[in-house]
Parts: sequence; C-alpha cells; structure tokens
Amino acid sequence: MKKSSLLLSFISLTFSINAQLQTVFEISKGKETATYQESIKYYNALADQFPEVHIEEIGMTDSGYPLHLVTVSTSKTFDYSKVHENGDVVILINNGIHPGEPDGIEACMMLVRDYLSDKSKQQALDKITLAIIPIYNIGGALNRNSNSRANQNGPLEYGFRGNGKNLDLNRDFIKMDSKNAKTFAQIYHKVKPDLLIDTHVSNGADYQYNITHLATQADKLGGELGEYLKKEMIPLLEAGMSAKNEEIIPYVNVFNSAPDKEGYTQFMDSPRYSSGYTTLFHTIGFTIETHMLKPFDVRVSATYRFIETMIEIAQKDGVKIKDMRASRVNESLVGKLLPIEWKLDRSQFRTLSFKGYEMEPKVSEITGEDRVYFNRKNPFTKEIPYYNFYVPKTEVTVPKAYIIPQAWSKVIEYLGLNNVIVKKLDQDTSINVEAYRIEHYNTTKTPYEAHYLHNSTNVSSSVTAMNFRKGDYWISLDQPAGRFLIEVLEPQAKDSYFNWNFFDTILQQKEHFSPYVFEEVAVKLLIDNKALKEKFDKKKEEDIEFAKNARAQLNYIYRNSLHYEESHMRYPVFRCSE
Repeated sequence: MKKSSLLLSFISLTFSINAQLQTVFEISKGKETATYQESIKYYNALADQFPEVHIEEIGMTDSGYPLHLVTVSTSKTFDYSKVHENGDVVILINNGIHPGEPDGIEACMMLVRDYLSDKSKQQALDKITLAIIPIYNIGGALNRNSNSRANQNGPLEYGFRGNGKNLDLNRDFIKMDSKNAKTFAQIYHKVKPDLLIDTHVSNGADYQYNITHLATQADKLGGELGEYLKKEMIPLLEAGMSAKNEEIIPYVNVFNSAPDKEGYTQFMDSPRYSSGYTTLFHTIGFTIETHMLKPFDVRVSATYRFIETMIEIAQKDGVKIKDMRASRVNESLVGKLLPIEWKLDRSQFRTLSFKGYEMEPKVSEITGEDRVYFNRKNPFTKEIPYYNFYVPKTEVTVPKAYIIPQAWSKVIEYLGLNNVIVKKLDQDTSINVEAYRIEHYNTTKTPYEAHYLHNSTNVSSSVTAMNFRKGDYWISLDQPAGRFLIEVLEPQAKDSYFNWNFFDTILQQKEHFSPYVFEEVAVKLLIDNKALKEKFDKKKEEDIEFAKNARAQLNYIYRNSLHYEESHMRYPVFRCSE
C-alpha cells in the first residue's frame, strides 16, 4: 500500500513551522510512536509555542506518573466553568487507553500543531475547546515492546494493553480499581465534555476500511440526543469522512466470522467502557477503531481525519448539541421508568453498503482443520443488514432517593468520585423503604479484571419501615448524576456495584445452627406456626430430594423463623419513594 499523502503533507507543514515541532511519528516517516515522556515533552513544547495550549497534571496513575490534561482554547480560557459559560463545545479525546494502539496519540499531537499554525484552521476552533488526555494508560505505555500486538501492522515499538496493575482500563470506568480511572473521573467532571472520542485499533474481521466507529448506543442514550446521534450526527460523520476520501462505517462487531454472512450487530457499550460511562452523564461518545492490518501511517491519517470531521460537526451543530445535553442533564428522572437491561430488536436494521473481502475455505497448515481466511484479491461491495436497534428488557421506576447505611463507605467514596451529591441523615429515624433481596445471581468461574463478576441477577422487593442512624446517607435521584446512580445501585444493571462485588459480604450467612440443638426448637416452631407447618409438609410432598435430606429440612425451618438473620441476601441500598 502506498504511503498516505496526508503523512507527506504533515511533514511538509512541520518544516515550514518549526523543525523542533516534528513528532517522533513524522521524523520516523510514519514508523514509530512517541514514548510517554516524548509525548508530554511535545505538548510542553506546544504550550511554549502557542498560548492557546495549556497542559496540567490532574492526578496520579498506578504507574506513579501523573495523568495530564491538555486544553486547546483559541480564547485562552482554561477554566472549564467559563468555557461552558462561553458556549464552547467541549470535545474530550482520550488516547492510549491501550498503548499498543497509539494512533490517536500521534494524530492529536499533529492536529493541535496544525490547527494552531494555520489561521483558517484555528478559526474552526473559535467555539470549540479540545480537552486531550495525551496517554491515559501510562503504565502500559512505559511497558514497551515489539511483540505483544501479534495481529497489528506497526508501529515498530509500542506499549502494552495492561496498565501498571495489569488492568484493562477500558473495563474499569465503573469499578475504578485503578488510580487512572479515579483520575479520569476527576478530569471528566472537571471538563464536562459534550463529545467524547476514545481512540483505538480493532481486531476481528478483515475488510477494506481503514477506520470504523463505535458510537454510543442511541436508544440507550435516549431522548433528543439519541435521535440526533442516530439520524443526524452519524450520517454527517460518515459523509464528512467520505468527502475526505476516508470512508467509515460502524464498528464490525464480529470475531472469526464473515460480516457479510448474516450482517452484524451494534456493540452495546455498557458503563464499564468509556463511551458507556460517559453516556450516563449525557455525553455523546465515540470509540474509534482503526484497522489493525492497515499500515500505521494510514491508521494515524484516518484518526486525524475523524477528529477533523468531529470538529466540523461541532462547528455546525454545537449549539444544538449543548442545548440537548443541558435539557437531559437538568431533566428529573424521579418516578419515570428507566431501562437497566437491553435486548436487540432484530425486526429493525440499517442497510450498509459493506466493502469487505471474501471469506474463503482454507485448511490450516498447522491444525489440518478449516481456518478463517479473507482473500484480499477478492474484494466485494455488498448490501448487508446492520442491527442497531435495542429495546428495554428490564426497567425500574426511578425512586425519589436511595438510602445507604454509613458502613458502606467505599460505595459512598466512589459515588463522590463521580460527582454524586450525598447528604447525611442528621438524626436517627424510621423511614418506609423498598428493600431488595437477592434471589438469584451467577458468578464467573474465572477472574475477570480482578473480579469474580456477577451476572443474571434477580431480586424480590418488599416495602417496610426500617430504622436508620444519624450519619447514614440520603442520596436524591433529582440531580445530574441520577442516571449514573440507577446504573450502579440497581443490582440487576449489568455494571452495577453489586455485580462488581461491592456488596459480596451480604451473600455469606454469618449465623448458623447446630442440628442437635435446633431439632427441639424446630419442633416447637412447627407446633406454634401452623402456616409454616403446612408449607413445610407441602414441600416434603412435592420435593423428593428435600424429603430425603434432614439438614435441608431443618434449614428450611430455620430460614423461615426469626432466628434467620435479616441481613443475609438483603441488598443494603434502600429505595425511598416518599
């Protein structure tokens, strides 16, 4: 494949500005990517050259190095509260979450320089503020090698996927096991972006495109924002990229399969991912995926063009986007039905004119079995279905407030990190609440990102009066973080704090009985409680295994008595609707 003409224009422009502002990428003629230190040094050089650039340290990462935020503002306004007062559209660009995928790292450095060096380009940023995280996964960036990206075409050396604690940071936005994620939350709520771009390199199938986009799921985003994203913004993006001779389509969500066989589905970005997390605060997010098999310089060029196109869209629709976001942020969710689980609707789809390569039969020279083989000598364009409509599977009515006992301090800490407003009860009090009991859940058999993740969680609920103490937490849902609160505190939600093991101590019973002692107690319980005896006798008649198991029978009586602890399986986050 020929070298990208964009790369040559980059290099030519660089020499005409300042030889010291060449990037590592340009000096190496598109073969190499900057180290963490080189990237920060470059942004410092930009800040020295251009007063429109500000770089600051925000917080620490697991690597021991700070996370930087670069702000690009033509008005030289670096206070984000004033940026929003001025009506600027804020675009947050997160680079290097996987440092082996450095395309955005390079594209952003050149783009900032190019836009500030060219008056006509600089004018394009007059009502746009760029907020750039140069390299998010610093620990991974420091762990450089040339071998871990076995399927990727360049650069010569790159960082590693895991961070300093070997966490995949693109699964950490809710559970926040890393210092990186905690600092990201600080950056996000400081910046309050209208748009997010998270830069990646894809795997999966082979096809002709250099880049694909994984947009926030529009049905999940909801309201006018969701409609705008699906019906206006994505068409504008795809047309804008095509005008730059860089076609883009939705992320090809397949693995070891042919996309044209039955079409493909949109990836549902749950809140553990960056765009899923920012959706909870009504930010339109895009995870972009350049294609791993395309040369590094071609991928960087495609990333550059994507950011350019998003700037153009922000110029055109910035006021509309900000107005729709403000409406969603200020909307009260209390009393409304809100989906916490989604399912794909295959009755609806978008038709894509898909440019791929024929997947042909081929026998593996290693295994002797059939293998996946895309023949690049046989390109095609086919009309295929793209399934991007989702409908609610499980919904909850948004309560007026949650009440969380003060013992759950980690939960309160993490809510605070996400800008949630919490208040302490100022006296002991009895409150009518809806209480959940965990009736069923599954747990992964192997660790997933440092957790044994729960799933398929089901609950029962009851309304009861409960005593709460002074210092327990009252958390109103009538606040900008309301959507976030539902996703993390409703246990059935995919990325709830319950499913991420924040409440696992309630799953273990603390008090038990000794059969030889409880035998006499159980007899008396059945004599004194006729309803319990009827239920017990019926279960023995209907359940043969139960009728043979003496321990199970005593346990049944125990669990249906006052001796059984209320805290076992009782979810310690209580819903209040009054």
